[in-house]
Amino acid sequence: MDMGTALPLVAFAGVEKRYGADRPAVVDLDLEVRRGEFFTLLGPSGSGKTTTLMMLAGFEAPTRGDILLDGASLAGRPPHRRNMGVVFQNYALFPHMSVADNLRFPLSVRGISGEAAAARVEEMLGLVHLEEFGGRRPDQLSGGQRQRVALARALIFEPEIVLMDEPLGALDRQLREQLQVEIKRIQRQLGLTILYVTHDQGEALTLSDRIAVFADGEVQQVGAPETIYERPANAFVARFVGENNAMTGFVTERKGEDCAVWIADGVIVRATAVGDFVQGDKVIATVRPENVHIGTVPEPCNRFPAAVDQYIFHGDHSRVRTLLPGGVPLTMRTNGRLALAPSDAVDIAFCADQCLAFPAAGAKMEEGA
Repeated sequence: MDMGTALPLVAFAGVEKRYGADRPAVVDLDLEVRRGEFFTLLGPSGSGKTTTLMMLAGFEAPTRGDILLDGASLAGRPPHRRNMGVVFQNYALFPHMSVADNLRFPLSVRGISGEAAAARVEEMLGLVHLEEFGGRRPDQLSGGQRQRVALARALIFEPEIVLMDEPLGALDRQLREQLQVEIKRIQRQLGLTILYVTHDQGEALTLSDRIAVFADGEVQQVGAPETIYERPANAFVARFVGENNAMTGFVTERKGEDCAVWIADGVIVRATAVGDFVQGDKVIATVRPENVHIGTVPEPCNRFPAAVDQYIFHGDHSRVRTLLPGGVPLTMRTNGRLALAPSDAVDIAFCADQCLAFPAAGAKMEEGA
């Protein structure tokens, strides 16, 4: 599907959610989810992402603004009439029912029974690779199997969109990664539209067609995973999505996107400016560990003498924490093993176009900027 020309299936238009007199949980939200895409709401706890999903599902009502599904307002429409599948972290399965009966239940409330229901249950069990488990109860399944049942139940009545709220949060890392692959396979196979909520950056980068990064109830940036990771909109996104070295300093020079940032005596960093700031302003310069190298890199770049502070071998990669002049810490990541030990002297380099400087307070940026 051409995501660039598809009309939005879901649109949030000026949506705000306020609880009492406190700061709104969601602030002035304008967001579109395209038909057939995997769209992720990513952010820390309390950032407004789950509240956004709950408003779409109908479990919460917006204080202001409107939510549209396929161009029609959802205002006043109860959850059971929104044709949305929902998957929660705690599975929400009926413990006294078999797996097959759990899947059959949403069909029964829609008046589907008999052979049609049985065929659909069999189809869904096959989709999630649980063909032999229809007669078991949820307490006879592993966590991963229960989450597969929850997913199948959300899909069985062919909803227009599937909402998933931290569905893999209770699983261990290996199982979580296995189910990520399965969820993406099913989404592509069926052409599903999925709105997915998570605080896990790796999960968002792995699964998503697009990501909306939330903080304090506001969307900080919307874009493809590559854009979010490689061209973050502000300092918050740069530090929240993936790992980043963050160095606070003051601008000594700016010419267009090129700038120089004083970090400490002996450490003036050439960087790419992102956002509105001028000479003398306080900024945060960021560079990802995989973009820091020992030795030389092509011009234009930054080169500094450094001392190894800590070396950790992780098997497929190594992490080296170094100290630049003035004690400025900088971490690098490299493939394989390096012959380094604490206090070793090294030359550190990183390119100016891979070092981004942001206003210290951060700012919004439009998608694709």
